[in-house]
Formats: sequence, structure tokens, C-alpha cells
Amino acid sequence: NISAYISELNRQYASGNATEHSYRPALKSLSETLLPDLTIINEPKRTACGAPDYILLRNDIPVAFIEAKDFTQTQDLAGQKENKEQFDRYKHSLDNIIFTDYLDFWLYEKGEFVDSVRLAEIKGGKIVAVEGAETKFVLIIERLGKAVPQRITSAKQLARIMAAKARLMADVIEKALLQDDSDSNLKGQMEAFKDILIHDITPKEFADVYAQTIVYGMFAARLHDTTPDTFSRHEAATLIPKTNPFLRQLFQNVAGYDLDDRISWIVDDSAEIFRAADMRQVMAGFGHRTQQTDPMIHFYEDFLAAYDPKQRKNRGVWYTPQAVVSCIVKTVDEILQAEFNLPMGLADTSKITV
Repeated sequence: NISAYISELNRQYASGNATEHSYRPALKSLSETLLPDLTIINEPKRTACGAPDYILLRNDIPVAFIEAKDFTQTQDLAGQKENKEQFDRYKHSLDNIIFTDYLDFWLYEKGEFVDSVRLAEIKGGKIVAVEGAETKFVLIIERLGKAVPQRITSAKQLARIMAAKARLMADVIEKALLQDDSDSNLKGQMEAFKDILIHDITPKEFADVYAQTIVYGMFAARLHDTTPDTFSRHEAATLIPKTNPFLRQLFQNVAGYDLDDRISWIVDDSAEIFRAADMRQVMAGFGHRTQQTDPMIHFYEDFLAAYDPKQRKNRGVWYTPQAVVSCIVKTVDEILQAEFNLPMGLADTSKITV
């Protein structure tokens, strides 16, 4: 199979007009052979909006990714030069990914380099196999295919991972918006948002709100989920409590069954982190640490600090501990009684203007 893969690369290379896209079917076919229990997706409309070239699915759940470059045009699989911005974005957001130019394969897990192998090289104008590389190549591909989500046990860890997913999601959404015609469903949602809430919102700003809504909406849903092993974006849309009708309705609109295919892969990948989160441990000590009792409201400070510290500052998302709030309220109540002759303090309605 690897011989057939190299032969197909050679056939495309010899044509003289091959591009990165010309080699994609060969790698997809080889990956499907080596990883028969996974579904390998390569859809140009998704990659054009910022998705990695290949999405590896197990039972329709993304478990790993492959980003491919043309070996005739890049010497930067380390992601230090022209690929740095894109590769860093993927490494920070996706736990298991291979970067390849179809000849070399570099495996990263949780943002850290794990191993690499040169499967083939160009000699005498032809692509030839590197002797002894096949075994290591198969091991790297199989390791990618066996990837499992990291177990999440702390609020800080969850906030950091949620933020990374939201940043990548916002980038994907913005690219989709800039590509869309005026009658697309996604563009229609942005126009409706402009009409109802923020009239001058830009595609970048809308993508930011949209991504935060999806990721934080899934957090809210997961807090109320009693069957975490089956958690998904579809289940999430039904789990957001009715006590939060705005988020419930908005989340059902943006993350239900009609979610744009160009976006659904990253939403499904984000749902995976909540399946891997031990919410009892994540929230253990949360109220003690923050002196707050509602994680749905107050975890947003942790999330936004990891997602965009500047935005957190601009929005003034700094929650005052409840003990401090109680002290302030009690003090004001006592002042109203003692200094303003209002026996019932804050509850006194005898004076509206003082």
C-alpha cells in the first residue's frame, strides 16, 4: 500500500503541473487503509475556511487531523517560517495532528512535537522510498489514529482548552462569512444579529461572539448533563437550562442540526473536550476559590481571561466575590437607616430620590 502511495505521488509529480491538492487523494487512500476503523474526511469547502486538510473521525467524532503542504513549495514542517501562524493555531487548538508535505510526517500531541519520519524523498527527479522508514511511518500513523482526548480535571485547564477551541472556531467562522453570498444561512444569522442587537457589528466581531456562544453554551449544557459519555452539540442544545432562555434559544440556533458544515467539525471537536472533562473535579473548590456559587456566570471570567485578556479588560469582566458584595450591601443598608432616616434601609420605599 505504501508502494502504491509512492507510485501515485510519482505519477502526479511527473505530470509537471501537480499541486498540493493533486496528492490529497493518495494520502487519503493510504490513511484509510492503515486506519480502517476511522473515517477520513477531506472537503475543500472546509479547508478553505480554515479546517485542516484531513479530519479523522471515529463514530462521527473528530479524533485527529492532518495538515498537508506541497513538498515542492515548503521546507517548513517545523512551523518556524511561512507556516508558523497556521501551525501554531492548530497546535494550540487541536490535540492530535500531523503536519506533512506528503514525504515527511511530523506528529504533534497537545501542542508538543512527538516524532517525525521521512517516508520518501526525491532522487534523480523521482520520488523514492527511504529505506527502513516504513515501519516507523506506520507506527506514527497508528498512534495518530489511536488518539484519545486528554482528561480534564481543573477549571484552569478547561478554560484554557475552551479558549483555544473558541479562537480557532472564530477564525473558521470569519473565513466562512467572508466567502459567503448575501443569501447564505450564516450571513443571514449575522444580518439578523445586526438588526436586533449590534447594528454595526463586523464579520470578525460576529465570528467572535458566535464562537464564544457555542463554546460557552456547551459548557453550560455540560454542567447539567448526567450522561457525559454521549455528550454532543445536538444533546447540548437540549441541555441548556430554561432559566437562561436567551442562551438556550441562541445556542439552539447556532449549534443545532442545521449548523453550517464548514463549522460543524470544530464544534464537534469542541464537544469532545466536554466528554473528557470530569466536571465534578473541575468545579471542585470553584466556589471556595472564587467566593462565588454560580459557575455558569462566574466561570466566564476564567474563560475570557484565557480567550482574550484584552477583551476581558475592555468588558470589565471582573466579578466581585459574594462576601464582598454582601458586605457592601449591608453597609449601604445600615447607612440608609442611620443617616437617611429610612428604617427599612434598602427595602424602604418611602423615599425614591434622596
